Amino acid sequence: MMKRTWRTTIMVFMLPIAVIPTCVKAQNQQKKQQQQNQAKRGSSPNIIFILTDDMGYGDLGVFFQNQRKQHQNLPYQLTPNLDQMAASGAKFTNQYSNAPVCAPSRASFMTGMNQGNASVRDNQFDKQIENNHTIANMLKSAGYATAAVGKWGLQGETKEEPNWPAHPSKRGFDQFFGYMRHADGHEHYPFEGLYRGKKEVYDNYTNVAADLSKSYTTDLWTAYAKKWIVDHERSKQAKQPFFMFLAYDAPHAVLELPTQAYPAGAGLKGGIQWTGKKGAMINTASGEIDTYVHPDYANATYDDDQNVNTPERPWPDTYKRYATANRRIDDAIGDVMQLLKDLKIDENTLVVFSSDNGPSIESYLPKGYAPNSPEFFGSFGPFDGIKRDVWEGGLRMPALVRWPSKINPGQTIALPSMLSDWMPTFAEAANVPAPARLDGVSLLPSLTGKGKQLQGQVYIEYQEGGNTPDFKEFEASRRGRKRNQMQMIRIGDLAGVRYNIKSADDDFEIYNVVTDPKETINLGGNPAYRRLQEKMKTKVLQARKVDAEAPRPYDAALIPSVNPAGKITAGISWKFYKGDFQWVVTEKGRTPLQKGTTISLENHTPPKLSGMMLYEAWFKAPQDAEYTFSFESNVKAYLRLHEAELLDADYDYSPGKEITATVKLKAGYHPIKIYVKQEQGKAISLRLKQKEAGANWQNMSDKNLFSVK
Repeated sequence: MMKRTWRTTIMVFMLPIAVIPTCVKAQNQQKKQQQQNQAKRGSSPNIIFILTDDMGYGDLGVFFQNQRKQHQNLPYQLTPNLDQMAASGAKFTNQYSNAPVCAPSRASFMTGMNQGNASVRDNQFDKQIENNHTIANMLKSAGYATAAVGKWGLQGETKEEPNWPAHPSKRGFDQFFGYMRHADGHEHYPFEGLYRGKKEVYDNYTNVAADLSKSYTTDLWTAYAKKWIVDHERSKQAKQPFFMFLAYDAPHAVLELPTQAYPAGAGLKGGIQWTGKKGAMINTASGEIDTYVHPDYANATYDDDQNVNTPERPWPDTYKRYATANRRIDDAIGDVMQLLKDLKIDENTLVVFSSDNGPSIESYLPKGYAPNSPEFFGSFGPFDGIKRDVWEGGLRMPALVRWPSKINPGQTIALPSMLSDWMPTFAEAANVPAPARLDGVSLLPSLTGKGKQLQGQVYIEYQEGGNTPDFKEFEASRRGRKRNQMQMIRIGDLAGVRYNIKSADDDFEIYNVVTDPKETINLGGNPAYRRLQEKMKTKVLQARKVDAEAPRPYDAALIPSVNPAGKITAGISWKFYKGDFQWVVTEKGRTPLQKGTTISLENHTPPKLSGMMLYEAWFKAPQDAEYTFSFESNVKAYLRLHEAELLDADYDYSPGKEITATVKLKAGYHPIKIYVKQEQGKAISLRLKQKEAGANWQNMSDKNLFSVK
């Protein structure tokens, strides 16, 4: 039994063509918008998003370990600071990662895109995150200072390092300090490289690893994050809100130990501190590396038979390491939280803590150590599955949120949500319009109790060789289950799961993950759930676009059509949303100033105001076929087909450039949304066409676009 010595704290449609704005005009407009947003600083919160690597839902006390603590013969971990964060804020019990492995999960978080529309999927480690809207450049446009600290891994591979195509500074961050490459995060002493070899740490574009001897990365990232926050608050930019992405690379991989105990105190004058001295860059860069075990775990014992008559045994060193790594992160969170209080900015700082995917079996330790298994602490919580599984244990995230001035303490939020929902959430919190491209929804109404909470979509697709582990705690039907192509969609309380998918016709296993979190009772074969079965099969085809770099066995399936609920009439519905927008914005949470129907897009004249036009129409596919859509515009625009991205003419679009997309459609009606950014006094010219495979182009107008009343 573990000794309790711890302390708690915590178409053609043509409109008159106007002159294309010059780059100078666009830059001036952006500068003007930033100045206007800067003036709103008083109500804009600082935002810190803290992400751990492979920490399971069950690794936190408040989610699962405190339950294990009640059983005297079970090993358990302690996370007092994170428990305190939950008590003083909110915890999400149904938040999901966008993928069960780090690269696609982190990319989806950063771009607000689910894995049906994302450009980084599967195991595409080090693939560059697309040049598009990110949380960082979105908030930067709203006057935020932005910093990324810790693990990145989305930089793109190039021989011209360190000039990576997707360096954080090219995706909206003013400052980056950390590991650039994905695999570097598998070693927690970059200078020594004790188990995985020496690594590089970049201060923007400069490798500074030579100065970081004995710097354990959890301590290093914490020290730098604290330093950056203090420097910002003491600078001339102190009135500027900040966004920090603090990405720890622990507890993943080698399970290395710190050099010493966490320094006494916390915050401005205590805890981890940045010294700036080469060779002793932080105040724990002394002593012997990879040696310190937290005293709560050093002599901990357990009874793995859970039998009072069986002698207790010491924890294997592997798990002392794992628990110490997690406890170190917990100490760091308490340290950062105290710093916010010391600087008197905690009341208006929105802090989110989460993980990127479920717990891992990886450890990369030398021979002689027990292999790592999430079984020891039940790191997967009350679920089955681990990292690389789309069972709940591989996807459920331990998400905590604190914002004292806005969020009432002690909340538990059961709303199903995803990491990709944080980008629209931060947009609403910062009073900046969310791009139309985002798949997520703002969670702010659930957090603050104000406004209407929209329902988001939980959807995951992923491909991975190997099998679900043969853990005795897991249901017999999934022990050693072949993974391969996997998919998960949640509708209400019901999750649909497919493993080793062969075609779009494969049935989903369906589980009520609220009443049956371990997914023991498969409802998929029950005739009462046949309609839901077909709905899931339909929805997963309508919610995604094909990506040739991440092929799926259902890529060639025809996207199902929809029977519109209402009377089909000639014409296209439109809504106008007033605002001085920098990009094409989402209509979610917005009220249109005007709306109506036009018989022909060619003859429709929008209101002569700045804002966004949203055209909604139904395209009638005359037969089952492959269709190619073509789009040109002199303004920014964005098009969706069903819930999938069809064409993106927004972020990096060059006016007048033709862009195309090809999709396979079943005969019938398919909803299309066309978002168009409008500037006051500027005429708009848009051209939308389509053709069937082997046929000629057809202008899209009222002849093949319809509305429903």
